Amino acid sequence: MERVLSGMRPTGLLHLGNYLGALKNWVDLQDEGYECFYFIADWHALTTEYADPSQVAYYCREMAIDWLAAGLDPDRSVLFLQSQVLEHAELHILLSMITPVSWLERNPTYKEIRQELKDRDLATYGFLGYPVLQAADILIYKAHYVPVGVDQLPHLELTREIARRFNYLYGNLFPEPKPKLTETPKVPGVDGRKMSKSYENAIYLSDSPQVIWDKIRPMVTDTQRKRRTDPGDPERCPVFDLHRAFTPPQEREEVVEKCKTAGFGCIDCKKILYEHLIGVMGPMYEKRKELEAQPSLVDEVVLEGSQRAREAARRTLEEVRGAVELWRPSTEGGAE
Repeated sequence: MERVLSGMRPTGLLHLGNYLGALKNWVDLQDEGYECFYFIADWHALTTEYADPSQVAYYCREMAIDWLAAGLDPDRSVLFLQSQVLEHAELHILLSMITPVSWLERNPTYKEIRQELKDRDLATYGFLGYPVLQAADILIYKAHYVPVGVDQLPHLELTREIARRFNYLYGNLFPEPKPKLTETPKVPGVDGRKMSKSYENAIYLSDSPQVIWDKIRPMVTDTQRKRRTDPGDPERCPVFDLHRAFTPPQEREEVVEKCKTAGFGCIDCKKILYEHLIGVMGPMYEKRKELEAQPSLVDEVVLEGSQRAREAARRTLEEVRGAVELWRPSTEGGAE
């Protein structure tokens, strides 16, 4: 069975962009019969949240609940917490010994994120070296595939380069993980910009149906449609981007026709979107409420998943220790 590995940083509540861009695909991969390992990347969260980690634990739990509510099945996928599998840290140390600093400095997101988060001091070893930890996350499970969008390919290529360098120095131990390209849909926020928790324009997976309607109702539409009788253009409308994700094709064509001919108003268009959006998110919200009432069940799922992950990681790490010829003193005692 081919193995898939991916993770998410718990730096905020999950929203529709996270669901459509990653989580939905994870569920599909699970259903397609891959051996799936999915982890909550709490150590990675500290690369940017180290100065105030007070919310990281909360977001970890909320993320686990969202995953289960969205359909990830702990009987078919290994769901675990990164910091519960200490082998990630040891492999990170060993890989950091062979990774040139120049590889990290050319990472295309290194300068981008520092520019985006100007209010934080990211001139740290942890932030510069997070791609090495990311490589350890992937290689310790000898993953065959990593689901990524096109914009994330450089990250995975760095992992492949580190694997090649390790194999060159110590013998072929790691398979080079391949990208499993996933379509990244355009997911606008309620203000028309890209949906993001930092913009405070997101529809969260934890939002109730009423909250979701309260966010969709005033949502930005085609700004050039001034009056109800004016024809609109779906290509200029952020609401239609969500129709693409949630409304069935035939009904979506009807929405296009009515918009272009002023056959209905924007509020009518939003009601149709809401109906289909709640068809997906409503059951997730109900499942969330059940899980919130059973905190010990969520803990059990993550702890059991972490144990399963650790068993796999230990096997790989034993091979790595042997490959780099670390001294392992005998437990039997006596001189030879």
